[in-house]
Amino acid sequence: MNDVLLNPASLREMALRGDERIVDFGSGLGQFTRAMARAVPRGSVVGLEQNQSQLEGARRLASADGEESLADFRPADVLDAGLSEKEWGTFDVAHARFVLEHVRDPLGVVRNMMRAVRPGGRIVLADDDHELMRLWPEPSGFTDLWRAYIRSYDRNGTDPFVGRRLVALLHEAGARPRRNTLLFFGGCAGMESFEVLAANMIGVATTAREMIVGADLMQRAAFDAAVEHFHAWSKRPDSALWYAMSWAEGLRP
Repeated sequence: MNDVLLNPASLREMALRGDERIVDFGSGLGQFTRAMARAVPRGSVVGLEQNQSQLEGARRLASADGEESLADFRPADVLDAGLSEKEWGTFDVAHARFVLEHVRDPLGVVRNMMRAVRPGGRIVLADDDHELMRLWPEPSGFTDLWRAYIRSYDRNGTDPFVGRRLVALLHEAGARPRRNTLLFFGGCAGMESFEVLAANMIGVATTAREMIVGADLMQRAAFDAAVEHFHAWSKRPDSALWYAMSWAEGLRP
């Protein structure tokens, strides 16, 4: 989904020149890390990822595409980035996408990103504000399911609305905010990518199923019924989904 709906829009907003040195905080499976690397043929990209499974997956996917050396994937916690002493303060761009909503100290991550870039360097943040989801016609039970999913963030001490705080986080970290926008990635029945988009959105919520049920945020039967209603909705000829990713950029003074 990201390759089709998000990566081109994200690259457009970043407006890379082609010679930047980039560090990607929380690079995950590395698809966008490599997309940035392809956009900077005279530069370089380092991808930092703590999850060993994701890191191995990123390297495996890069190898399968013949891009083993395109990006430098490293094991690292975004709150204790795996950069050498000589690398701190040298990057042109520090980027993080879908990271801040999953950490208990998003400001700490942004401060690390500030340290990573040179004076005048860019800090680019992209993350979720889960209240922005809209479906029509709304499937039965979906509002309750999505609210339960949002409330599950509290159980982890994380913020499901961090997207609306991106500019504030840049400011608090000492950056000079420069831009913010929303990147739309909704869709509707009839679009080639809609089936994948719909499956991805419900998949996000179902990954938290046991936590939601275990924390008594929603009864198991109600949760499962809402998922079934969603799948039926996704096959309707008039189904439509609106969602957007928050995006903000700041500069290191």
